[in-house]
Amino acid sequence: MLYPHLVVMSTEIQNAMSMLIAAFHKYSAKEGDPLTLTKNELKDLLQAELGDILGKANDKSSVDKIFKELDRDGNNLVDFQEYVHLVCCLTMVCNDFFIKMK
Repeated sequence: MLYPHLVVMSTEIQNAMSMLIAAFHKYSAKEGDPLTLTKNELKDLLQAELGDILGKANDKSSVDKIFKELDRDGNNLVDFQEYVHLVCCLTMVCNDFFIKMK
């Protein structure tokens, strides 16, 4: 893990932030640059960490579409900021879902 000191923090939000950072670096360190996600690394992250929300990311065209949407600078990599954008958008969608379920 790139940042082992971030594992446990004092508040729920700090723990959530630490977990998001740790998850990114768990997958980004597999190929090439440890500060970015390749398409294969993103696919692995989506399947393992977000499969319950997104379903299985086995469909190449679905992964390609998500990757293209996230790769805002067009460098064929997903950096941490682009990854956080995905997490924020999914969090907002989940929040809307839970509000409607009340």
